[in-house]
Amino acid sequence: MDARAISLVRTTFKAVAAVEGGPEKLTSSFYAILFARNPQVRDFFPAAMDVQRDKLVAAIAHIVDQLEDLDRVLTFLAQLGRDHRKYGVVDAHYAAVGDALITALEQFAGAELWTEEVDAAWRDAIAVIAGAMMDAANADDGPPVWQGTVVDHIRALEDVSIVRLQLDQPMDYSAGQYVSVSIPSRPRMWRYLSPAIPANAEGQIEFHVRRVSGGWVSPAVVSNTVVGDRWTMGSPLGSMTRHTAEDRDRLLIASGTGVAPLRAQLMEMASRSVNARVHLFVGGKYPCDLYDLPTLQLIASTNPWLSVVGVVEDEEDPWWYQDHGPLAGPAPIVGQIGKVVAEFGTWSGRDIQIVGSPSMINTTKFRLQAAGVDLSFVHHDPW
Repeated sequence: MDARAISLVRTTFKAVAAVEGGPEKLTSSFYAILFARNPQVRDFFPAAMDVQRDKLVAAIAHIVDQLEDLDRVLTFLAQLGRDHRKYGVVDAHYAAVGDALITALEQFAGAELWTEEVDAAWRDAIAVIAGAMMDAANADDGPPVWQGTVVDHIRALEDVSIVRLQLDQPMDYSAGQYVSVSIPSRPRMWRYLSPAIPANAEGQIEFHVRRVSGGWVSPAVVSNTVVGDRWTMGSPLGSMTRHTAEDRDRLLIASGTGVAPLRAQLMEMASRSVNARVHLFVGGKYPCDLYDLPTLQLIASTNPWLSVVGVVEDEEDPWWYQDHGPLAGPAPIVGQIGKVVAEFGTWSGRDIQIVGSPSMINTTKFRLQAAGVDLSFVHHDPW
């Protein structure tokens, strides 16, 4: 796509997003058109569409923002295409989705904004998006989904579960990637989770899940998961580890269950004889939120290249937490994790990975940039 077409696509989408309720109305219109024209595709989606609509807006916004960086966009789209194999999506479905999106955009934008040039720009963009997804999906010769049986469920905290599964066949993923997961009590409601251990030939996999207030899937995982449950997983996604050089020192920053993909990377590194230096900061609201700190400290105790620092915002646990005794090792630093990391040392030239909520990631990046860190060395997944 040329610069003019990219500008038209971006301007149109921003105009839609700027209208009060615009993204919600656009996605509602899109799905209504798609299902009316293609009733059979409704079975791909959950009964409640709120989360799905949010995901669609987030995906379009991410792609539109990155159109100048075509290589990055194509990598992202290729992963989406492989992941969409879990639904049973075929090439014809991409054409149907593209036509429905064009119709919804045209209806919402109106004749004044939706010119022939804008129409052509959006059709070019959709052709790029659909083509990249179809090519990746058709080139993938692995299974569209993996099935696994829950073999252990540990309530690390009242709102955090550690779930271990035995896959029917091993999944080949890079430590640090994430997969979409569907549980039996929430069919077709896919939730992205990061494995907390590296891929292995035995087909073992582990996830850390925090219950999200108002969420559909995470409360069911934390409260209702039992040994013997059968889970379904899609293809591995995420390119955060792709940017990391093995011989460059690293700074890893995580909050809450965001420690899972970083822990998987550390376990993988621990299997090698030589590694660059790694500083890991793990943050939480309370000391009890550092539920996996003992495991991380155990890894550090036998790997001198690794330093682990806990960070908490409150020095004491909440009144409702059942005390399990003080944390082993050095006491956590009290403060906001981004501020603590930025003031801890000089991180110039390090590969930096951040995993957490969008607000935590943005705040930490701001603190690091203010401390002189080049943000081109900072990596995180878009979702």
